[in-house]
Amino acid sequence: MSTLDAPRSVRTGEELDLTTLNEYLAQNASDMVDVLEVRQFPGGFSNLTYWLKTASGEYVLRRPPVGANIKGGHDMGREFRVLSLLKGHYDKIPEPIVYCELPDVLGAPFYIMSRVRGIILRASMAPTLNIAPERMRQLSEALVDNLVAIHALPIESTGLIQLGKPDGYVQRQVEGWIKRYRNAETDSIPAMNRVGEWLHQNYPTEQAPAFLHNDYKFDNVLLAPDPVTGEPTPVITGVLDWEMATVGDPLMDLGATLAYWSEVTDSPAYKNFNLTWLPGNLTRQEVVARYAERSGRDLSGILFYYVFGLYKNAVIAQQIYARWKQGHSQDARFGHLLPMIMELAQKAADSIERENDLFLSH
Repeated sequence: MSTLDAPRSVRTGEELDLTTLNEYLAQNASDMVDVLEVRQFPGGFSNLTYWLKTASGEYVLRRPPVGANIKGGHDMGREFRVLSLLKGHYDKIPEPIVYCELPDVLGAPFYIMSRVRGIILRASMAPTLNIAPERMRQLSEALVDNLVAIHALPIESTGLIQLGKPDGYVQRQVEGWIKRYRNAETDSIPAMNRVGEWLHQNYPTEQAPAFLHNDYKFDNVLLAPDPVTGEPTPVITGVLDWEMATVGDPLMDLGATLAYWSEVTDSPAYKNFNLTWLPGNLTRQEVVARYAERSGRDLSGILFYYVFGLYKNAVIAQQIYARWKQGHSQDARFGHLLPMIMELAQKAADSIERENDLFLSH
């Protein structure tokens, strides 16, 4: 089984100027020696990720997409800062090496970190994976347990508290995402309006603040391969994509994970979010039960957080769809997002109506 996340040839138009990069590294990260080869990791619609080979080892470079609005959610400095604060407190991260805020080196700010090897389980791999249900259950249990560990990190002594303002976090998030939806709205979707109003009227009592990853799912986690079979094991070697990490109510993080957690009876479109519908995985209800048991937190109000996670995913899709509809993107895939937005909205609305069996698929 070969599922290690492997770099490929750099896509046209996304090449790095190797000469300029090596000149910068000679002055700012001399331990790396010269970069001899550059390849690119596939996948994703966010930041660009490159594999760098040097005589001293392998590294990873992250930078915003070509032409991106750097202030619009591609903050390389923030992600580097998160890794730097986590260093020495959480071992499932790559080592941050250097951050460059000057756009004249590679055309945009970037940072470099050590490469952590492992298997990434992506939703697109589901049809070809042949993982035994028993092992799949172990993998999903490990995923939940590691989220509990992240939320248990001390935010004061580590300095992670610097990353956000936990007081009023939930309300700011809800109001912010409702505003984003209104700004990107293209079609009348009654369920989106109902859900937004319900969220606004049902703020929970916030949990004690914790450090949040904010995009925690299988395809942001590296798993150690079995040395004999090459299959993924429940040993997590690394967690990636910390650009949205902050401090706030930890159940907002869990709710986001649940919103991606598809089950076998979910629609085919919803299964594109994750491969948690494969046999053996925990159900959403079991995820909640395990998190509650391992964390000791009160999850009686988890409905709100799950509904918000669905709503937020719908808004993200709506923003992409709106850009396509306005002619700002030519990617044909984005033109087919409206049914997904409507499905997420309806799933959130149905969950509100069916509170007692919240995590039963429908």
